Amino acid sequence: MKYVTLVSIAAALGGLLFGFDTAVVSGAVGFMQDRFALSDLQVGWAVSSLIIGCIVGAALSGTLSDGLGRKKVLIAAALLFVVGSIGSAIPDTFAGYVIARMIGGLGIGITSTLSPLYNAEIAPAKYRGRLVALNQFAIVSGIFLTYFVNSGIAGYGDDAWDISTAWRWMFGVGAIPGIVYMLLLLLVPESPRWLIKQGRAEEALPILLRIHGEEAAKKEVLEIKESFREERAPFRELFKPGLRFALFVGIGIAVLQQITGINAILYYAPEILKETGAGTNAALVQTILVGFINFAFTILSIWLIDKAGRKALLLIGTSVMTVSLALIGLAFRTGHSSGSLVLILILVYVAAFAISLGPVVWVLLSEIFPNRVRGRATAVASMALWAADYLVSQTFPPLLKSAGPAATYWIFGALSLFTVFFTLKFVPETKGKSLEEIEKLWKKA
Repeated sequence: MKYVTLVSIAAALGGLLFGFDTAVVSGAVGFMQDRFALSDLQVGWAVSSLIIGCIVGAALSGTLSDGLGRKKVLIAAALLFVVGSIGSAIPDTFAGYVIARMIGGLGIGITSTLSPLYNAEIAPAKYRGRLVALNQFAIVSGIFLTYFVNSGIAGYGDDAWDISTAWRWMFGVGAIPGIVYMLLLLLVPESPRWLIKQGRAEEALPILLRIHGEEAAKKEVLEIKESFREERAPFRELFKPGLRFALFVGIGIAVLQQITGINAILYYAPEILKETGAGTNAALVQTILVGFINFAFTILSIWLIDKAGRKALLLIGTSVMTVSLALIGLAFRTGHSSGSLVLILILVYVAAFAISLGPVVWVLLSEIFPNRVRGRATAVASMALWAADYLVSQTFPPLLKSAGPAATYWIFGALSLFTVFFTLKFVPETKGKSLEEIEKLWKKA
């Protein structure tokens, strides 16, 4: 367990980049709006341009990792992230910033797909949930860290310095974790399941021996070989009975993770909190509290996910999210949005997300697809997730302005309620099952 945990932590640090890069814009976008005189639609584009790169990166990740291996593609993704971070910090035009963010997004799209997938392929079934959930822990750690970084940088100078320079430092600092991640990836082994898929079982066996011990490792090799017995199928196999249902569940839960509003809150947290009457500095400090709650309840989820199970956490978390969003909308509608009420409700919502949709979705996407199509199927579901993220982040500012905060949060609440019913009806419990056992579930569907 020491070996597999260390390897999983190294691989999961891709989530740190994911969290850092998706949240850094929350502190920078207000300053960029003044620097580049951005409209509401351009503010949405400043946030969501990264996600265009994420969609493309996620789409390419399956084919690239199936052909080149998980490890090599993750290293390339880390390099793209570093280039994107530096590129976002130096442009004098909004267009230059957008291009750099898309480049960084390519790396984020790849790591968001492959980091949890890699950990699922290397982890023992008994501990797979918590080891894959390390990726979500890294994501929220990156978000939490970014809120501190943004607040510290914004407090370094006056308003004019913030508008001209602070946002550049916010983006540029991201190159540091990108370089660290790239160096750590050089030390991890290739996925043993990918090696066996390539006919290199002799290279996979020593890795599995360190994870499982001799007897269990040999059995694992045989089971993995059996799951690859069928020829590599064309892309259309994803739409055959059984696999089609698995893909439906994967895409459905991935999209629901985003359209229930989490990134609208995380990306725009300072701007939302200003609507409750907080000043700029107070909003940034309150945003750190949002990040802390996200961080703390993700730790709780990692402890619970292999005990309570994936489905139970989803049902509890999305039910609480529904109530919280309904009350946030009510607070804005009745004029009680000032003071601490909305902040408390946002914290409850974030806590509920952090123990449910946040980590559980990435765990499910990494484990519900059969070995022979896992890379491609996970890429499709991740691409759908990022497309939904783009839709939310691009439309949130104009929706907030046109429909008002009450209606906006009620829409997210209705979608959270739908997620409860979707989970009850379609999501299987995968706790404690090997990847090969989960594959057999879909043959009965």
